[in-house]
Amino acid sequence: MRTKKERARADSDRAEDGAEEGRRKLPARIVQPSQFQRFVQESTGQLLPIFGRELFESPQTYAADSAIPAPDSYVLGSGDEIQLKVWGPVDFSLDLTIDRNGQVNLPKVGVVQLGGVMLRDLDKTLSRHLAKVYANFNASATLGRLRGIQIYVVGHALQPGSYHVSSLSTLVNALFVSGGPTAGGSMRNISLKRNGKTISTIDLYDFIARGDKSKDLALLSGDVIVIPPVGPRVAVTGAIDQAAIFELKPSATTVADILSLGGGVPTLATVNKALLERIVRDSNPPRQVQEIVLNEPGLRQNLRDGDVLVLFGISPAFANAVTLQGAVAAPLRYNWFEGMRVLDLIPDREALITGDYFRRKNLLVQNERATSAAGLDLSKRIRAADDQINWDYAVIERMDKNTLTTALIPFNLGKAVLQKDPAHNLPLQVGDVITVLNQSDLRVPQERQARLVRLEGEVVAPGVYQANPGETLPDLIQRIGGLTPQAYLFGSEFRRESVRAKQQAGLDTLIRRLEAQGQAQANSLVANRGTDAAGLALAQQQQQQQQLQLKAQVERLKDFKSNGRMTLELDTQSKSLAALPALPLEDGDAFYIPSVPGFVSAFGAVHNENLFLFKQGKTVADVLKSAGLTEEADLDQAFVLRADGSVMARRDQSSLLGGGFEARQLMPGDTVVVPSKIDRESTYSVITRGVKDWTQILANFGLSVAALKSIKSL
Repeated sequence: MRTKKERARADSDRAEDGAEEGRRKLPARIVQPSQFQRFVQESTGQLLPIFGRELFESPQTYAADSAIPAPDSYVLGSGDEIQLKVWGPVDFSLDLTIDRNGQVNLPKVGVVQLGGVMLRDLDKTLSRHLAKVYANFNASATLGRLRGIQIYVVGHALQPGSYHVSSLSTLVNALFVSGGPTAGGSMRNISLKRNGKTISTIDLYDFIARGDKSKDLALLSGDVIVIPPVGPRVAVTGAIDQAAIFELKPSATTVADILSLGGGVPTLATVNKALLERIVRDSNPPRQVQEIVLNEPGLRQNLRDGDVLVLFGISPAFANAVTLQGAVAAPLRYNWFEGMRVLDLIPDREALITGDYFRRKNLLVQNERATSAAGLDLSKRIRAADDQINWDYAVIERMDKNTLTTALIPFNLGKAVLQKDPAHNLPLQVGDVITVLNQSDLRVPQERQARLVRLEGEVVAPGVYQANPGETLPDLIQRIGGLTPQAYLFGSEFRRESVRAKQQAGLDTLIRRLEAQGQAQANSLVANRGTDAAGLALAQQQQQQQQLQLKAQVERLKDFKSNGRMTLELDTQSKSLAALPALPLEDGDAFYIPSVPGFVSAFGAVHNENLFLFKQGKTVADVLKSAGLTEEADLDQAFVLRADGSVMARRDQSSLLGGGFEARQLMPGDTVVVPSKIDRESTYSVITRGVKDWTQILANFGLSVAALKSIKSL
């Protein structure tokens, strides 16, 4: 048999465990939308939440904590544990549990009634009884384990029933343990009944929105919490963060009262207009729409059951602003004032230097590698860092409020900002958008384009230069001092970015055509192999092999990059600037003049792929003799890749006059190429049927001698 103290402790443990279980318990049922929520959803397209309902999704957050000290007003009751310490002439400690009669038994003192005693009076009560037996002593009593209490939650609760909770629990704690009201339960008229009488009625809106706990009383065992049906409801939606279903008080509730629960009239909601959808029972149909203003009279308007209040957002338009955008230092909205003009927004050149310009400049000194790399390609760096303002054109966008169309008002930016021309310093209106463009936004005439040209090699002053309007290649070279005596004009390389783009586009088209042609030929091979199993297997094997070769070799073709080289068709003996064509320069042009090389080279199906000393009068035959042809050499397909980038093919050379291809004299830097014979169905044969030959590829797409090693493997 357990002692009375052990039974009391066991009861206390069960109560505490029950309280902990109540704190952990989550609602077992999903809160179903109410009929009013569905009604509002049909009207607005939104399933609005019930105001405050989301707080009950985490009930443990609001559970009473038995570990915190009990307040002085705590009333002792059956199951509470008292820890008593006495010192002085006598020394002892006791753990006392208040029994079901509200009593504890003190040795030598007897029974002491503690049930109903407040915690603040515990020391005094015990000391008074101890003084009957002991003298000149000191005593201290504290609470140990607290008792649990049983309460009841009834009505429209999410989980109505009986709960064991901590004796420190209050009305609000118990509501959260039970999951709170359902969608059809009231949050504004919850009552606490004790011994058949209502001792408190709480409005949860006061607690949720204002933190008012004045009606949140401590619970006693046997208390009953009653959640009645929900009262009148309204919905608030639109330009408000707290769009929700709100319950009205039994007394009059105004628009201001409801909006105050979410912080008042939202800043982003217009006060000039709101819509109030209302149910008028004696009207047919019963629903009406009323427009209100959120001023003082409008906010005092009373709301009715079933109202739907729709708030509208403020207009995104600015009442006193103009916008500056594009290639400017500070693209922003600016305050408009009477008499404002273009120069008030763009007073000088500094207003057109973008922040990106300085950031790009600053990046040049971030690390040594970046600085070095940027310096190697000065023209690209300057072009990337320079915004190149279009001084001839800027535009004002202005809405015509009569026709609601946008008009474009162009003006000359240079005349307005640089020359201060009043004719182009246009007046501005509220809402205007001023756009400043650079030369990459609109292509300007050639003479006004910024043209950076790169000159390298055997010129007096190699560098990156800005070409003047209409300046040609020989003009620019003459302006910087001309050529050096070692200049080899025939071997010069002229590269143009626009040509490179066209060449690369043509090469990409060729690759796509070859892929399609290879697939078509593979399909044709299968179709012509008959229907027998052996023939089909062989055809399939050949097809797979060919597809693998085609894929690998086309991928290699994709690695080729056109360089934009243009053949200037110079005479082989050209030595002066007069021989250069009067070619107008474009932005991005590059011209390289090498010194006279002392060699020619042989490549392909020869025994000796090497460089050979150049001698005046040296012919193709001389180089072929020195290099030695292999057995696989296909002399009919031989060609010379000239130092100027042009191609001279054997089959295009007549032998009737001048001795034919082998008798042609070479120039320094020329390369003689002898392809191998092709006896199998390969990618090379596919290519040569699709285009004339490799000589055409090299000439048309600007590929250089560096591509020959890749071509050889095809």
